Amino acid sequence: MASIGEFDPLNTRVPATKIEVTVSLVVLYLQAVGTKEWREFGRTEVIDNTRSPDFVRKFVLDFFFEEKQNLRFDVYNVDSRSCNISKHDFLGQTFCTLGEIIGSTGGRLEKTLSGIPGKKCGVIIFTAEELSNCRDIATMQLCANKLDKKDFFGKSDPFLVFYRSNEDGTFTICHKTEVIKNTLNPVWQPFTIPVRALCNGDYDRTVKVDVYDWDRDGSHDFIGEFTTSYRELSRGQNQFNVYEVRHDMGVVTLLSFKVESEYTFVDFIRGGKEQTYHPSLYYIVNVCNPSQPTSLHYMSPYQMNAYAMALKAVGEIIQDYDSDKLFPAYGFGAKLPPDGKISHAFPLGGEDESPNCVGIEGVLEAYFQSLRTVQLYGPTNFAPVINKVANCAAEITDGSQYFVLLMITDGVISDMVQTKEAVVNAASLPLSIIIVGVGPAEFDAMEELDGDEVRVSSRGRLAERDIVQFVPFRDYIDRSGNQVLSMARLAKDVLAEIPDQLLSFMKSRGIEPRPALSTSPLPELHRHI
Repeated sequence: MASIGEFDPLNTRVPATKIEVTVSLVVLYLQAVGTKEWREFGRTEVIDNTRSPDFVRKFVLDFFFEEKQNLRFDVYNVDSRSCNISKHDFLGQTFCTLGEIIGSTGGRLEKTLSGIPGKKCGVIIFTAEELSNCRDIATMQLCANKLDKKDFFGKSDPFLVFYRSNEDGTFTICHKTEVIKNTLNPVWQPFTIPVRALCNGDYDRTVKVDVYDWDRDGSHDFIGEFTTSYRELSRGQNQFNVYEVRHDMGVVTLLSFKVESEYTFVDFIRGGKEQTYHPSLYYIVNVCNPSQPTSLHYMSPYQMNAYAMALKAVGEIIQDYDSDKLFPAYGFGAKLPPDGKISHAFPLGGEDESPNCVGIEGVLEAYFQSLRTVQLYGPTNFAPVINKVANCAAEITDGSQYFVLLMITDGVISDMVQTKEAVVNAASLPLSIIIVGVGPAEFDAMEELDGDEVRVSSRGRLAERDIVQFVPFRDYIDRSGNQVLSMARLAKDVLAEIPDQLLSFMKSRGIEPRPALSTSPLPELHRHI
């Protein structure tokens, strides 16, 4: 769950509660406590062809009563598949605090967009509700029969929209099904939704479901509606879960319903000794000649270079969970001594040495040693190193191991086609990939691999999971000179998606955490090849 407290590297604050904010926009920015810096927190999904979007994706924020939590909302018209927000049309923005939303009448706040001189930019509507601690998730499937025909020349293209009722009698959208084309008797795919999103832990709260006929221009035709509740749905398939959409015309039927506990990252961390989560961190560094001060690898006597800072920031977090403190560290894109052989995956300590380094200090020592002996050489190929770690991950898929690949590079990707294929193949394995880009280069290819909005594909196959997290190092250069806080923020951002990525793998394979052993200490996380 995303936290608004991400600017406190020591994590010393305790939130009063968690608040779910619903907004009709695209991008939310948070302001760091005590600074003027704005950083992106999250984005809604993109809704096509409408000037009055109602987004399913919510922002879940930690609420701190004692702080002024400044929020900025930017609205964009999306013109392409690019994740780079600067490539889309800016429509306006507004500012408020989380306290304003919570303290507004009925938890509903309207703010006018501004930012384009002489133009009315529209209005954003915010709603807020405190979340329950319910951790259950529901999976259900529905079908319909004899829906109302809306298309004059053919059948309808129906889909369902689910709404959770609020305490003030209004409704908040919480799920949309896919569109089933050209039928009056659709069978929708099963979908999963957190119970708190459906009813916020109140099993008798009204759930409203609208039935629509999809239109390409966004003006979907309303077919009808029905109401139910979580308690009613939980009874499963029976005569009570057959809903009339309109009088004597069309019914929606619940085909199946099941509830499961939603396991957390900590549940796997605290598993018994027979099965624990052991992330293996692989360091991959794009090595080049460090002799010139202009080099990103330059070894200054006064401070660490960007590569070393990124290695240290991420490694110091991971190594706390590692039992043997051994990390495999490789370089790529270099000529190796003594014969100048080109390699895209060589041990940083040398070809004759083991890739394993003792602790983060050992990784840094091997990195500095490699800078004295190897020479930069293109092209910059990512696929070989991804495949190397993926082969290790493929040997252990029972949930007892999870692999994290950290790649630090300043170059463009020379083998993008092969890299995409490697990522798609790796997405079915217990593996996450972190890419830190250093230097002034454009990183469009890296952002494309970070498939938050558009899943990576290769040869017609989509990646099973989003496993890539990319961050540009230049975004973490602290202007105030406080390098410690800057690197803490870097570590937090690059590691933030690892828990959800691990959980998505475990869930896809039906792997459950073992009960924690009361006499056992918190199990360590260690490297394993």
